[in-house]
Amino acid sequence: MSKIPPIVQEKVILGVDPGTSVMGYGIIKVTGKKLTLLQYGVIHLKKYQNHEIKLKKIFERVTGLIVDYGPDEVALEAPFYGKNIQSMLKLGRAQGVAMAAALSHQIPIVEYAPKKVKQSVTGNGNASKEQVAYMLAGLLSFNVADKLLDATDALAVAVCHHFQHGSPKGQTRSWSAFLKENPHRQKT
Repeated sequence: MSKIPPIVQEKVILGVDPGTSVMGYGIIKVTGKKLTLLQYGVIHLKKYQNHEIKLKKIFERVTGLIVDYGPDEVALEAPFYGKNIQSMLKLGRAQGVAMAAALSHQIPIVEYAPKKVKQSVTGNGNASKEQVAYMLAGLLSFNVADKLLDATDALAVAVCHHFQHGSPKGQTRSWSAFLKENPHRQKT
């Protein structure tokens, strides 16, 4: 009698870091315990003067990513609370449009606070964008580009979502452990 191999669960997660000037996105595939980077990038929105056009572009790009990659789940970074009410309102609209794109395709969405995302990826809720990016580079095997930190923030949201839903404990390493394993990544 031959042994039937176990079925390996596979899932695609789209992470979104909403913004009105730059919106980051990152897509990972989870196969069993293995994470694979599928795509990441940014949508530059500063060139559009009209806020409504920015929202339209966000909706179109998120919809395009959904059509191209077929994510099973979408994870978004929740807006942080700032002092500028107008900026907060615009950021909330950008997030809402990204949510609407996912919901129009029947894809479940989850939000994570920025500190939760950083804590999940680096072990430090106050980590810098650069620390998050370098942890992800080690985890997903890619080279960090400083101008794509909004994209790595979006990847962090996707990875955080994976870690929060069924990932083995202990998979996230601390920033200090990462630096010990990668001394060339330390900034002097």
